[in-house]
Amino acid sequence: MPVPADQPEAPPSLYAAREPIFPKRVSGNFRNLKWGLMAVTLGIYYLTPWIRWDRGPNLPDQAVLVDMANRRFFFFWIEIWPHEFYFVAGLLVMAGLGLFLFTSALGRVWCGYACPQTVWTDLFILVERWIEGDRNARLRLHRQKKWDFRKVRLRLTKWLVWLIIAIATGGAWVFYFTDAPTLLSDLFTLDAHPIAYTTIAILTGTTFFFGGFAREQICIYACPWPRIQAAMMDEDTLTVGYRYWRGEPRGKGNVRRRNSKEAMAAEAASHAAGPTAGGSYARTPMPNENTDLVAPEDTSETAYGDCIDCLACVNVCPMGIDIRDGQQLECITCALCIDACDDIMAKVGKPRGLIDYMALTDEIREREGKPPKPIMSHILRPRTIMYTALWSLVGVGLVFALFIRPEVDITVAPVRNPTYVTLSDGSIRNTYEVRLRNKQGEARPYRISVTGDPAVRAQLEGTPYQTVEVPADTTHLQRVYLIAPPGSVPAQSERIDVRLWVEDISNGDRAYKDTIFNGKAN
Repeated sequence: MPVPADQPEAPPSLYAAREPIFPKRVSGNFRNLKWGLMAVTLGIYYLTPWIRWDRGPNLPDQAVLVDMANRRFFFFWIEIWPHEFYFVAGLLVMAGLGLFLFTSALGRVWCGYACPQTVWTDLFILVERWIEGDRNARLRLHRQKKWDFRKVRLRLTKWLVWLIIAIATGGAWVFYFTDAPTLLSDLFTLDAHPIAYTTIAILTGTTFFFGGFAREQICIYACPWPRIQAAMMDEDTLTVGYRYWRGEPRGKGNVRRRNSKEAMAAEAASHAAGPTAGGSYARTPMPNENTDLVAPEDTSETAYGDCIDCLACVNVCPMGIDIRDGQQLECITCALCIDACDDIMAKVGKPRGLIDYMALTDEIREREGKPPKPIMSHILRPRTIMYTALWSLVGVGLVFALFIRPEVDITVAPVRNPTYVTLSDGSIRNTYEVRLRNKQGEARPYRISVTGDPAVRAQLEGTPYQTVEVPADTTHLQRVYLIAPPGSVPAQSERIDVRLWVEDISNGDRAYKDTIFNGKAN
């Protein structure tokens, strides 16, 4: 229906449907590195809950366990209690500083090699390639409108394998929070807690969707890191880039051959007209370029750069970008475009490195004919040294704190309502709540005593003795009374300093806490 002339046209839609990306298979050093890291990271994630570690009869024998019920974290021989959460905080600080360090030195290497989204997406693409074929086959299948038996079979097979991987991913996660063999048996017998099934279902759905369908959309729109990485990078940061001064102007082989013929005809005409009619200039060699490998038979070939516009770098990119357009928010520095370009350069007899890890400062040097700076001079600079020093300082502090942890742990909380009680014989009594932590795998007897003034004595509630037995790997709350006889200095004073001692009778280890004793004058 025609639109009336006086009616304004509707604005164009700003929405564009996502076009799925089907990366082409590539081989090379960086692809092999990604395969290795993927195998290592997935192996750690799936297998760690099944590693056993003998801690004695009263403790779990799982090497890595987040025991939410008892509020503890086990990591091989290390046991973190709730009051020691600063260890977890320190590890998070180290992780943040490590991310800053690697980003400052090598760009988004975390995103390109070790990020869970990247690792699981790589795994899902690998399954997709095994079942549906390489890029061209997957493109044809995607563009095929008719859902025939073959397309349905391939898609259902792919989705089924994805679903199995997603279920294994969700299941592996819950195994970190309880004994893995026991939970696995309970899951199959339907005896597990509903929270376990709910968690697995949620993680299965997110893994299936993020790795199979969302893929690069998570990195572009959901992840905040691409938007803040610029604060961590500078002109000396090594990142994946395109040497446009070497590759431009680009041209495919047929364009080069056609223009070569035209150039030959023009050159013949110029020779016939005489030397003053003009001529062509030889291409200036690129820095570090092996000119023996670049020896075109006719001089018109030198009018082009090394890029033959084959789109190999675009076809292998999991983000679907063209690195020749410069640095982009979507680039995760996976370096697959380097492998693809190096392979093409080898086939056409050009030196590698048209796409490579490089820094902005390298461009200036190479355009001036100088060699690029050594890699270590990019990595070892004030910013990265500062990050490394901070990271090491936090790490050393955590290790030091870990080794000086006391075996006997005590917490003392004076009862302030009332601050003191006058007994029938005139003695003054203060009450304290003492928490004793037994971090051992067996029950231990502890003796409680007091120092600070000889007149003050300790009395334990519920027992006539000065000792109390604390069960293995538990925290015991014991009420302790400090009593000063009538007329004594502590009883008559406003307050005095005292020290409560706890001694492990089995091995002699001791710990103390300073507190105060309130007298009548308070």
